[in-house]
Amino acid sequence: MERSHKKRRLQEQASRNLWFVGGGIVILFVIIFAFGTDILINFALLMSKLTGSDTVTHSQEDSNYVAPPVLNDMNDATSSAKVIISGTGEKSQTIKLYVNGKLADKTSVKSDQSFTLRDVTLDKGENEIKAKAFTDNNKESTYSNSITVTYLDKAPNLEVSSPSDGQTFSKSDSPIKISGKADSGAKVTVNDFWAITLDDGSFSYQYPLQDGDNHLKVVAEDEAGNKTTKELTIKVQ
Repeated sequence: MERSHKKRRLQEQASRNLWFVGGGIVILFVIIFAFGTDILINFALLMSKLTGSDTVTHSQEDSNYVAPPVLNDMNDATSSAKVIISGTGEKSQTIKLYVNGKLADKTSVKSDQSFTLRDVTLDKGENEIKAKAFTDNNKESTYSNSITVTYLDKAPNLEVSSPSDGQTFSKSDSPIKISGKADSGAKVTVNDFWAITLDDGSFSYQYPLQDGDNHLKVVAEDEAGNKTTKELTIKVQ
């Protein structure tokens, strides 16, 4: 009997707890519906203050944060050893620019939050450029976005294998195939018309013959704008 009575009391207590939890959930939904989530947020903030949370610690960490600068986009390749780099940052910050991991130049951010570094020297080939911002009390940011610029100081190679200069054709040979090879990635034109180029730099173009002398101008241009030109004349009899 005593065991049965104790079991009954436990069941009644569990039932009361269940009704209490259910009632709390219903009240919570009523509060949210009536007042929105703002009251819950304010309550959470109040409890955070009462329990002595680490808000001060977060504020101190935020005060140490320095936003990185942003570098403006520029052409992927250039034929010039010196370029102009620009971007934006926070007023009065010092911007230090790095090229391939080495400090290249520094400047100050203007009142309009812009900065410009002129005559930045590039290495031959590919250059990774990024920057950091420094405050008056020598706090520094993480690196900015990275831009990559390839410096090409030589014009591309170009060889015209067919036809040869001065070669003679009959009108029935038209069109003839103009072919050769340039550096990989270079664009090739024949008399200002695009030739078909392959990944290895080889190119071809179907040229319709004209009566008399035919002057051909073949140009190879790399991504930096460097050009190599070959000129030849073929004859039609």
